[in-house]
Amino acid sequence: MERTAKRCPPSRLSRHAVRCRWTRPSEGWSKAATSGLPSPRSTPCRAVREKFEEYGLDARAFSGLKVAAVGEVTAHSLQAWGIEPDLVPEGEQSAAGLAAEFPPYDDVLDPINRVFLPRADIATETLAEGLRRAGWEVEDVTAYRTVRATPPPAPVREAIKTGKFDAVVFTSSSTVRNLVGIAGKPHASTIIAVIGPATAQTCEEHGLRVDVIAAKPSVVDLADALGQLRRHSAGTPCCGRASRCCKPSQRRPRHPARV
Repeated sequence: MERTAKRCPPSRLSRHAVRCRWTRPSEGWSKAATSGLPSPRSTPCRAVREKFEEYGLDARAFSGLKVAAVGEVTAHSLQAWGIEPDLVPEGEQSAAGLAAEFPPYDDVLDPINRVFLPRADIATETLAEGLRRAGWEVEDVTAYRTVRATPPPAPVREAIKTGKFDAVVFTSSSTVRNLVGIAGKPHASTIIAVIGPATAQTCEEHGLRVDVIAAKPSVVDLADALGQLRRHSAGTPCCGRASRCCKPSQRRPRHPARV
């Protein structure tokens, strides 16, 4: 039975592209590091693209290869580069979702059993371990490094901890850990919005209540979900002064009920 294109996994990079990994990788790939916190799933794609362009290569280096993307955000980044991904998880768009849908290695259908996996230095082992269990040899490469931002000014830190912000939006688990590390936990009255289940779990591990989870792991869906929460809460009394809901930063602090 012939395997459909969507189910064919990525294989080995061309010998020209391989130079990006095996020519002094500690120097080559560390230069692709990023210091910001953009969409986590598109960053590896951008880091690989920058490194390819440094070597004078373009999307044609992927000719004859199968490419998988962890979700729609990464898929869009690949398409902007001129690469159409062969596999995007139809269910959960995460490392676990891709590992679950990635086909096992078949020594008859797959001439090469190697998978090139560029990812962040702080990424979990979920995808790499899943691929190895499926029989693939994984070239695990640190494509970029996440650098903790400089702590914000004292007034901003105080505003975060005292509920002066109406909402805090987390786009990855690292943003949760970094914000708590450099500024402290957001106040209990602050709305917490996250991009997906993994980020929500990290919030819970840090003692944060999650109010909003995006339907899909994209910043657009996250913004829509946050706006939808605001619209749904309109008209709900919250401060005793009006029938319309106040911003979280305007609400009266709740006091324990007297017994």
